[in-house]
Amino acid sequence: MDLRKLKKLIDLVEESSITELEINDAEERVRIVKYGGALAQQAYALPPQAPLHAAPAGAAPPANAAEEPPLPEGDAVKAPMVGTFYRASSPGAEPFVEIGSVVKVGDTLCIIEAMKLLNEIEAERAGTVKAILIENGQPVEYGEPLFIVG
Repeated sequence: MDLRKLKKLIDLVEESSITELEINDAEERVRIVKYGGALAQQAYALPPQAPLHAAPAGAAPPANAAEEPPLPEGDAVKAPMVGTFYRASSPGAEPFVEIGSVVKVGDTLCIIEAMKLLNEIEAERAGTVKAILIENGQPVEYGEPLFIVG
């Protein structure tokens, strides 16, 4: 299923009164469920992810959490789907963009792997990449900011 079709289905569920949409065809299976206004996607073909380790109760937040620098001015490029973020087309390849890269509309910024499909995320506006907000190989949520382009 291509990225535009998946995005259109997510928008359909988000804008309608339905709470769940499931589509099955010969090769793909997609289930989109809306919980209290937020969307959660469930993909049957994905392997289970390792559990996140929670901080012990009463533990202080890391010292550097309060000292995070402010984000640069610009437009956020957000994840159009849930998946795994990759900066390059393969592990040994050069990243699509770096901080300071000048991009034009349609340039590939990254890849998000979802349901064993590699989806290229393209720039929707021209500008300079001011910040890369996600580490390579990290999971991303729908709507999560990936880049700042200004």
